Amino acid sequence: MTEWFTSLELFERIYWIFAFPSSLIFLIIALMTFIGGDAGMDDVDIDTDVDGGDGAGFQFFTFKNLVGFFMIFALSGLACIHGGFGQVATIVVSVLCGLLMMLAMASIFYFMSKLVEDGTMRMTSAIGRTGEVYLPIGAKNGGFGKVQINIQGSIHEIQAVTEDETDLAVGTVVKVVSVIDNHILQVTRNLN
Repeated sequence: MTEWFTSLELFERIYWIFAFPSSLIFLIIALMTFIGGDAGMDDVDIDTDVDGGDGAGFQFFTFKNLVGFFMIFALSGLACIHGGFGQVATIVVSVLCGLLMMLAMASIFYFMSKLVEDGTMRMTSAIGRTGEVYLPIGAKNGGFGKVQINIQGSIHEIQAVTEDETDLAVGTVVKVVSVIDNHILQVTRNLN
């Protein structure tokens, strides 16, 4: 292998010097990403108030992006050399290809970070929905009961009260009228 490497011109040898380590590091990063090796510190527990913030947004200069730049820079440069391009054209094309790789990787990670969903249950989205009494509810706000209701795609058991004249027994179909203190549902018998 050393004979082959020493037989190369200096210009091509420089591109190979970038290609080997950057490709190896890129493969290691890709494997660790797929098997979860890059997530070792996600469950750290500390006793302080720390806000994670909204993240850093669009990150162009990261370790992964720089490794991707050098890998594509080197491989596209080698392709240009073997394609008969001159040295200046090879440098320009390989730098542009490396920058496009960085832009593509940064864009992918940026848009993937936007795919998160809050998941917080908004009690106000229960208004107008129907549910079923799970624990009896006393008439005229006479006692708390519970209803089972589908909110945002999942079934929840939530405390409820009613202003109806009669108690609401288990299994009664009810409609949510309002939300009290953001955690108690005001319900009425559903007449539909």
